[in-house]
Amino acid sequence: MSPLSGKVQTVLGLVEPNKLGRTLTHEHLTMTFNCSYHPPPPSHEALSREPIMMKNLFWIQKNPYSHKENLQLNQETEAIKEELLYFKAKGGGALVENTTTGISRDVQTLKRLAEETGIHIISGAGFYVDATHTSETRAMSVEQVKRPTIFDRICVYVSKYTEARIRTIHDKKELLEFAQLGCYLEYDLFGTELLHYQFNPDIDMPDDNKRIRRVRLLVDEGYEDRILMAHDIHTKHRLMKYGGHGYSHILTNVVPKMLLRGITENALDKILIENPKQWLTFK
Repeated sequence: MSPLSGKVQTVLGLVEPNKLGRTLTHEHLTMTFNCSYHPPPPSHEALSREPIMMKNLFWIQKNPYSHKENLQLNQETEAIKEELLYFKAKGGGALVENTTTGISRDVQTLKRLAEETGIHIISGAGFYVDATHTSETRAMSVEQVKRPTIFDRICVYVSKYTEARIRTIHDKKELLEFAQLGCYLEYDLFGTELLHYQFNPDIDMPDDNKRIRRVRLLVDEGYEDRILMAHDIHTKHRLMKYGGHGYSHILTNVVPKMLLRGITENALDKILIENPKQWLTFK
């Protein structure tokens, strides 16, 4: 039997699954996101060059990818430490940090944050999109890329490794059809409510109420053991330091609303505790 069997691998070593507690399954603590910079129109260039201040947050909140400083989350380690302590005080126990090679993955900083906060941090791995690849990465063969990462993060897994992933499903019927495959369904942008989605203006970004309705639909259809939740914080403006919702938003704001919408505490415990535990435990 492998020494990993029945354990969860964190940045500080193997832990028992029942030690995790409430777990966010997709967050970032150290990343940079320069690859997704979206140049502002000429009339907004002055705003985009200013440091983050109260007087320009109104613009940054609507155009988060057009402000270069906003994309440097790795500059906020101390603020993130405070937020993790707050997350812990509100009942949080663990999170999956999904920063990959190409967007400033920094395991040493993750170790320090875990040591200083007591939060269990599970580090993602692999390589980010093509625009972030170094010359060394580009020179690697497909087999060299796959070998260390094939089991690091498999987004869609039914009965075999398929080299496939599904990002977003907006249609209810398609969502339920996909749920029948038995994979995990992660809602990982809680707290993000944008009128205009900069990466694709044709998409209407769901708000938290719509996300809650989709989770309720899946619970009602019997899929409560396949749901995961997170915020996917990857920019500065979403931190509490800058007036954002922070890593505790799901526990402090979303969960009470889910209870009001008829999702039971038992279902929420499955979503926030049991499902991440099952997903992260080595078989």
